Amino acid sequence: MVVGAFPMAKLLYLGIRQVSKPLANRIKEAARRSEFFKTYICLPPAQLYHWVEMRTKMRIMGFRGTVIKPLNEDAAAELGAELLGEATIFIVGGGCLVLEYWRHQAHQRHKEEEQQAAWDAMRDEVGRLALALETLQAQTQAQTQAAPAQSALEELQAQMREVRAQLCARDAPQAASVPQVVSASKAASASKDQESAEV
Repeated sequence: MVVGAFPMAKLLYLGIRQVSKPLANRIKEAARRSEFFKTYICLPPAQLYHWVEMRTKMRIMGFRGTVIKPLNEDAAAELGAELLGEATIFIVGGGCLVLEYWRHQAHQRHKEEEQQAAWDAMRDEVGRLALALETLQAQTQAQTQAAPAQSALEELQAQMREVRAQLCARDAPQAASVPQVVSASKAASASKDQESAEV
């Protein structure tokens, strides 16, 4: 089951608020006990808050120029302790939200780096496959060019055999007629010798 982001954020804020309450209560107790804490940390923000709040209310109601009396010390200390406690809760909650944002950003950055690495690996693989394809195309082209050269060579060899066969066929009758011519010339020379001997 998928839970929406808004209810989860609300639940997280409530959880932080519940966890921060004991810390805020301890700060309030310290503010009530310690005179230094009460005087220098709780009273100034409480008086400033009271002055801004009363000034705003007077302006909304239409009263201008009225003097605002400061709070008495006990009420200012109580208000300052409350403001400090709420500020603590707010700071803790805001810090948690900032940390969650940073964690989310780091997760997104890591995810983008993984996607970029996968993209680079795919691009390298595509480049390697393109190079292998070019090599195979070159080999195929060389083989197709070698095949006609091979067939041309075989054709030339066949023609050479035919020419040799024809030459051998011509030489055989000539070789057979050459001995007959030689024997006829020998017979003619022998008959000439006999005629010369008779004379």
